[in-house]
Amino acid sequence: MKVFLKNGDELNLSDGASCKEAARAVSEGLLRAAVAAKVNGRLVDLSDRLCEGDNVEIVTLKDKEGLDVYRHTCSHVLAQALKTVFPTCKLAIGPVIENGFYYDVDFKTPITMEDFSKIEAEMKKIVKADFPIERFTLPKEDAIVLMSKFHENYKVELIQDLPEGEEISFYKQGAFTDLCRGPHLPSTGKLKAFKLVSIAGAYWRGDEKKKMLTRIYGTAFAKKEEMDEYFQMLEEAKKRDHVKLGKEMKLFALLNEGKGFPFFLPNGMILKNVLVDYWRQLHRREGYVEVQTPMIMTRSLWENSGHWEHYKDNMYTTKIDGEDCAVKPMNCPGGMLVYKLSPHSYKDLPIRMGELGLVHRHEKSGQLHGLMRVRCFTQDDAHIFMLPEQITDEIKGVVRIIDEVYSLFGFKYHVELSTRPKDSMGSDEDWEQATSALKAALDELKLSYVVNEGDGAFYGPKIDFHLEDSIRRTWQCGTIQLDFQMPQRFDLEYTGEDGQKHRPIMIHRVAFGSIERFIGILIEHYAGKFPVWLAPEQVRILPVTDRAADYAKELVKEINEMGLRASADLRKEKIGKKILDAEMEKVPYKLVVGDKEVEECTVSVRRRGEGDIGAMKRGEFVSLLKKENDDKIIF
Repeated sequence: MKVFLKNGDELNLSDGASCKEAARAVSEGLLRAAVAAKVNGRLVDLSDRLCEGDNVEIVTLKDKEGLDVYRHTCSHVLAQALKTVFPTCKLAIGPVIENGFYYDVDFKTPITMEDFSKIEAEMKKIVKADFPIERFTLPKEDAIVLMSKFHENYKVELIQDLPEGEEISFYKQGAFTDLCRGPHLPSTGKLKAFKLVSIAGAYWRGDEKKKMLTRIYGTAFAKKEEMDEYFQMLEEAKKRDHVKLGKEMKLFALLNEGKGFPFFLPNGMILKNVLVDYWRQLHRREGYVEVQTPMIMTRSLWENSGHWEHYKDNMYTTKIDGEDCAVKPMNCPGGMLVYKLSPHSYKDLPIRMGELGLVHRHEKSGQLHGLMRVRCFTQDDAHIFMLPEQITDEIKGVVRIIDEVYSLFGFKYHVELSTRPKDSMGSDEDWEQATSALKAALDELKLSYVVNEGDGAFYGPKIDFHLEDSIRRTWQCGTIQLDFQMPQRFDLEYTGEDGQKHRPIMIHRVAFGSIERFIGILIEHYAGKFPVWLAPEQVRILPVTDRAADYAKELVKEINEMGLRASADLRKEKIGKKILDAEMEKVPYKLVVGDKEVEECTVSVRRRGEGDIGAMKRGEFVSLLKKENDDKIIF
């Protein structure tokens, strides 16, 4: 039979050959590297059988899917080890997460991280045994009987919730069997480097009313060297933790009186406003208008937009004058209403409408984290209403803006194209047209991208921008979503050149994403050492004696009157202490001034990370500071 490789090459195999045999037919090297396969776009085990005409792609540990398979197998090895060391424990779920995996377990006797060494020792035995990992399926009733025999009540509950007639698969390794969709490595011996890293509590199925289970986190890598690099990165990440630095630098506070609702302090508000001012300047230049829509609108609006169906569990609701209302989790329905306030001609389009909208979403308390996961945040939204022939140019314009923003902050990024999800709305034709338009724009820009199947918004496909910070972590921030559906739902129109009514097409897009989250990312990216233009305090004047205090105050006044940000440390402390404190607070420039500086109208300049860089004329330094601020220089 013939199958087709990713590059289009034909491969001749015997009828019913497996993916493993396909890998062998390509090369012995590929066979050794193979961990799974994709057949017609579906991730499967290497043991899966192929059919005539299948498209097959061999997956290795160089692929994200391959590393996910590797780590998921490690979670099963963890589960098998736990059942050996703690036979009375009951297993819940063990999915892959970013950089690792976890397993939720119900223990009769609580365990601690001190138990990790014996668990890891048992995991190593399982790896050394190199058990083949075999998949089999059962009908629903037989699956329930099997898991009941093993007294795995959490697995039984999961099976009971599956639809009738659905294929229920299990994986067996040695004497251990687990319910799982798969795929997995061919055998346990393929695992090379793994480590258990932490322990936490987690409610069964994320429900605070259900039992609290023990969640064991682990990680696994293809090579020990890669795992060592990962742990070095974690140590560096601890030093950069935005919650710790945010507190030290007096940027924001997280209080019990407003869980999930951050309090921005004066320094934090300076940083936030600098970002907002930059956003406004950039968008004015690019022809955007700015609007503001209400924070609370009627339930009927959210039902019309489709958000009620998809997001109601995460929305805050209230009643006003007896009518059901909701606090907005997104800005777009309000933008639809603004568009409808005036008649539009094809000559008016595109309309680029921006909104810095404060949105609220109910996140579970256990998922809250600093500024990264909050219950209210500011989205730097924009909605572009356009003609069909304007789609490609408008997408290219948004990509150019996002590229400019990320480049300014020193971020690299990669792009993903997310396609139609299962719970989407709209016709196949609209989805195909929208997806093709996004692909065309990316191709014209010569941007490489990965296709993320089924991860689009419910109303349209999207381009996601994943930026990489200074310690090589990735964050999804910017997004471009092409939407044919919402203009239909809201009956948006424009008068065409033919005098007839037509439906505009719409782009939803953000650059920062959540401004609060972006601030958290910036804090960690720079380790709190903000470039001059972002620093809440750009320069601190440090008088050596009281005689230089008036000169320091003059300098502060001159710098602040130029729209820059300076302060003076007038405490009766030794100069060494003042310098150390300013360094600890990560102020970019420190100006030491004493009798000599007062007499010569100079400043002794200390630059963060460099120390003393010498004396400058007062005006010379102010010009330097202003240039670094205006040019948004990063050092």
